[in-house]
Order: sequence, then structure tokens, then C-alpha cells
Amino acid sequence: MSIKQVLKPQLTLALLKPDICANAALPPKIKQAILNKELQIVKETNVLWTEADAARFYAEHEGKFFYHRLCGYMTSGPFKAYILSSPNAIKDWRGLIGPTHPVRARINQPETLRALYGLTDTRNSFHGSDSDMSAKQEIEFFFPDYFKPCQS
Repeated sequence: MSIKQVLKPQLTLALLKPDICANAALPPKIKQAILNKELQIVKETNVLWTEADAARFYAEHEGKFFYHRLCGYMTSGPFKAYILSSPNAIKDWRGLIGPTHPVRARINQPETLRALYGLTDTRNSFHGSDSDMSAKQEIEFFFPDYFKPCQS
């Protein structure tokens, strides 16, 4: 473990996408899996996106073949956003959710959340930040005041 990790835990954004939240029994199971992985839930919120929200978050994918399908999926119902923390939050959460493609997850990592609950490569049920920089940007998107200094 590095000095940085001892002094300041890493943060990541975790999303439980609409297909997970459509089944009321699943979010509590996922939350327990997060806690079992020794990830701390720092903050959480319920989200219901408009097309404009999805377009802003997924702007980097505009023009790609899956962009409209992804935006449609993410606006199909409510979902949950979490800020997770641990010494290796990004690696821990991405390890828990598994490979992007649920079919590959079922073959190669059958114990992961995407293997258990993912539907397709687009409807893969979860999101996890891939770096410290993207985690900060994504957390600011869902929790705009999180990194702002407290004012007294």
C-alpha cells in the first residue's frame, strides 16, 4: 500500500443502472455486495435522467454506434449513483462488477455482478470510473457540490 493510499482513500463513482433499479430486490443486494467488498458508501442519490443529461454524461461517445442505444437505456428509468471509497476503490469496484460484456463475465468471472445481473454489452447494469481523473469528473457530474470547500 502506498503512502497516498494510507493518507487519503481513493474515490470512485458507481452506478446501478435502470435495469437493476427496476427490480426492487436488487439494489439492497448490490449495496450489501459493496459493503462486503469493504467499500464505504460515502454518498448516494437516486437519479432519473432526461435525454440531455445522458447526452452530457456520454458526450465522449457521441457518434459511436452504441451512443443512442446507451442514452435510451440510461433514460429508461430511475437509477442510483454512489460515491465509493477505499484504498483501491476504482480497482475494487471494477473488480466487483466485472467485465463490460456480461456474456464474457459469465464465462471468465462468473461471480461478478455483471455476470450475475448484466443483460447485454449496452445493458450491462453497472458503471465504474476507470481512473482518478474520470472518478473526479463523474462524481462532480452527479454530486456537483462534493468537492467544493465548505463555507462557514
